[in-house]
Amino acid sequence: MLNAQEFENWCRRLKISGQARSVIEQIRSSEPVRRVRSNGINVVGSYSSMKMGRTIQFESHKVELPASEEYEQDNDVLEYYDQPYRLSLKVKAKNGRMVTVTHVPDFFVIRKSSAGFEEWKSSVRLEKLAIKQPERYVFSIDVGWLSPPVAEVVEQLGLYYRLRTDKEINWVKYRNRQFLKAYTIKTYQINVEVANRIREQVALTPGITYSDLIQTLKATSDEVNALIANGEIYTDLSVAYLTEPERVHLFVDQAAADAYNRWLLEQKITEENSLFAVISNQTSTTFTSSIHPEAIERYLKASPCDLAQANHRYQIITQQAAGKPTDNATISERTIRYWKAKFILAQKKYNWGYIGLLDNHASKGNRKPKISQQTQDFIDKIIADHYETLKQKGKMAVYGVLKHEWEKTKNPEELPSYVTFCNRIKQRSGYEQTKKRLGSRAAYQQSAFYWELDLTTPPHGDRPWEIAHIDHTQVDVELVCSRTGRNLGRPWATLLMDAYSRRILAVYLTFDEPSYRSIMMVLRICVQRYSRLPETIVVDGGAEFSSIYFETLLAAFGCTKKQRPPAKARFGSVIERLFGTTNTEFFHNLQGNTQITKQVRLVTKSNNPKKQAVWTLDELYAFFCIYSYEFYDNKEHPTLGKSPHQAFTEGIEKSGQRKMQEIIYDENFKIFTLPSTPKGTAKVQPSRGIKINYLYYWSIDDSFIQPEIEGTDVPVRYDPFDMGTAYAYVKGQWIRCISQYYKFFQNRSEREVKLATVELRRTRQKSSKRINLTAKERAAYLEEAEAKEAILEQRLHDLAGLDVRSIIEGRITQPTGEEQKINQSQKVKKLAKSNLKSEKRLEQKIDFNTINPYTNEELW
Repeated sequence: MLNAQEFENWCRRLKISGQARSVIEQIRSSEPVRRVRSNGINVVGSYSSMKMGRTIQFESHKVELPASEEYEQDNDVLEYYDQPYRLSLKVKAKNGRMVTVTHVPDFFVIRKSSAGFEEWKSSVRLEKLAIKQPERYVFSIDVGWLSPPVAEVVEQLGLYYRLRTDKEINWVKYRNRQFLKAYTIKTYQINVEVANRIREQVALTPGITYSDLIQTLKATSDEVNALIANGEIYTDLSVAYLTEPERVHLFVDQAAADAYNRWLLEQKITEENSLFAVISNQTSTTFTSSIHPEAIERYLKASPCDLAQANHRYQIITQQAAGKPTDNATISERTIRYWKAKFILAQKKYNWGYIGLLDNHASKGNRKPKISQQTQDFIDKIIADHYETLKQKGKMAVYGVLKHEWEKTKNPEELPSYVTFCNRIKQRSGYEQTKKRLGSRAAYQQSAFYWELDLTTPPHGDRPWEIAHIDHTQVDVELVCSRTGRNLGRPWATLLMDAYSRRILAVYLTFDEPSYRSIMMVLRICVQRYSRLPETIVVDGGAEFSSIYFETLLAAFGCTKKQRPPAKARFGSVIERLFGTTNTEFFHNLQGNTQITKQVRLVTKSNNPKKQAVWTLDELYAFFCIYSYEFYDNKEHPTLGKSPHQAFTEGIEKSGQRKMQEIIYDENFKIFTLPSTPKGTAKVQPSRGIKINYLYYWSIDDSFIQPEIEGTDVPVRYDPFDMGTAYAYVKGQWIRCISQYYKFFQNRSEREVKLATVELRRTRQKSSKRINLTAKERAAYLEEAEAKEAILEQRLHDLAGLDVRSIIEGRITQPTGEEQKINQSQKVKKLAKSNLKSEKRLEQKIDFNTINPYTNEELW
């Protein structure tokens, strides 16, 4: 980005007018004027821009996202901003009147010698808009697509306006840029001797393919990729995909590539001239007969049975014409003569005798409808007005309406039958009818697939770690508390899955509903296991995926977020299928699974899953990790034809290890994944410390006492699973801070504290006392014996979650004072059930090793 002095120099050099400068300064200093959103078919998201040092919104991952990538790589682009400014346009409405509308261009671009607004749309979309709004969208053969009303307003501001389409995007170059992006952002350390050896080989054999170079020198993909990204060896990125190394030709520089291409062109011209000479010397001529279009149409309409019959007839008449005996004694000579006559007639009429042997069944019989068009329109109107509505009336009821309306104006004797009425409903069935009766979500299953006719980008990426999906699902198993034996309900599973290899990268189980906490944990686990994060993460429209915390985390590590349209499962099909697979292969084989609840009338006291539950959260999580990381990982995937582990390993070997993208899993990373306040900072108050979520925290090393720290704003983070702990960034390092009521808030989750606050406020409202609560009052309420059921249940959920996080971190938890209190109150009940519970555990039939994948210790 330009600093203040560089921007000033740029304005003077281009002689930017005062009005234009005012608009530019407003755009540079403001946030986007609108948030992008999905209209049900487009994928929106945010792109982490290194050039701008911020995230850039995109409203289409097939148009605006590649545009952002182009701006990022274009040296002529100094700055670019998304959703930058609201323009007021005067356009003609359908009724012919002039109306004022608001238009927000996709980008504002500052280039070395100009600045203006640029709008990106697909060419297909523009063709449709040109029909609906012919004055606003115009196509010119010389210039391309134009928008005169917008251009007129923008030019008055002293800026330019361009309407650009996806036809300008070179998809080969775009995918190759994505492939090499990691090597351009972070430097890959390559051995000097290896680099020189690769360059020497490329110089000796100009045009050597990527794959041949790897095999000849036994080099790695990382080494070759790094040299291409740094410009030390050359290939035209717009010609062949780097993911197809046998088609990629390498040169020492562009001049060598141009010389090689000229030599290939000369060779091609020479070969073509030789071929032309051979063809010209040939004396024989080839006669090609043309077949009548009507014959071709009849042939295409013929059924397989008709074609088989025609083939049989053709074989008989050709055998007889050749004087060979036939095996069809049942066919008379008269019939064979009839077939020959039809063959000869078709040969003269259509120039293709075979067509005469086909039976023209399509023209037989009365094909006209038995009811008039007027009657059919009458039936359609009744169906549209009474059947295809959200009231979901039955067919018989709607037919009664038809009968009543018919008798008012028509002859009762000509009333369409109920069968005719039902047939017409069936003919109208499909997406639109289902949508009108049951809504768009129900009709989604019948909607047409989006067929991508032009090759752009593969939906699941070119390599591992390029695209991953995160999603949540409620597990179909009832669980119990390991401390009290009490039923705690069904947990939620959060999964992170690599789209290319279908490998499960991380799993997390919790009793809490989907939130940023689940996302935080699954990303932590991913870095813990692989020391890196995916380049693009696909999510749904959940509120947790739109939080500032999540987007900040992705931006910090250069991840692009793509948000799929709501209620459109096909956009996340790979992870949606995974949920079904995990249920079928794992959860539905455990005691306490909830399959029976799908047939509520069959549920009794004896087979109720809540009564059958024996699994605890930590036990289930340990076994689910073994299933995900070992059993599923090594099982052949039906789509890939190989296991996810094999696909992942082969993909990494082919595309490179990319170790420069590694993330160190340490205390700093874990603190970085913690959420912050909306402001992101807190003021250090003398003798009180920092205030986070209405709680005061003090540094454990008394860093806040220092005079230069008091009264300053410092970055802060808090632990949503332990409200007794927070962190402050002081003098270049994160300092642990504890609450003034640490004893009461230790290991209590943010969710539990919020529940207690709501309950206490509700109590205050009933007693007409003040509603504002202090930290001391909330801490005391949490310790009260008469705590509400919701808070007690959340406490048990949090303790179970603590067990899971202990497994993840590879440590064993000791009972806290709160746990001992719960254990004491439920001791008799737990002891009574312990023997039965142990026996039920032994009955479980699980084909996995009982080893904790994190600690390599036996689970039992």
